[in-house]
Amino acid sequence: MIRNALYSWSSQALDGVQGGANGVVMLRDGTMRGGNSFFYYVGSYGCFAEGRWKGEATIREHSPAPATMPMAGGVNHIGFTGTYTDEDAEFEATALVGKRSLRYHVSLRVLIAD
Repeated sequence: MIRNALYSWSSQALDGVQGGANGVVMLRDGTMRGGNSFFYYVGSYGCFAEGRWKGEATIREHSPAPATMPMAGGVNHIGFTGTYTDEDAEFEATALVGKRSLRYHVSLRVLIAD
């Protein structure tokens, strides 16, 4: 199971799309809660054999984001799959943004473990 901890995260848009962000996320017993300067997100995840995990999250604005940010102005949903160790994790995510589908690579690093 992935460690219950507070993680820092960094995301980068893929497929030539400009975008990405940094923030923090708390992973605890299959739930995900986090955010950054403009967005907060809640979700769930499951862990599998050989350090693999997958999940989903809903992303919402808490403060108006610049219109140039791909996820600005709406409620967005992501699904992800990736790998984890005791100190970090990563995943590839697909975000449904309006009628568009955007891919991101996300890296997480443990800040404070339970």
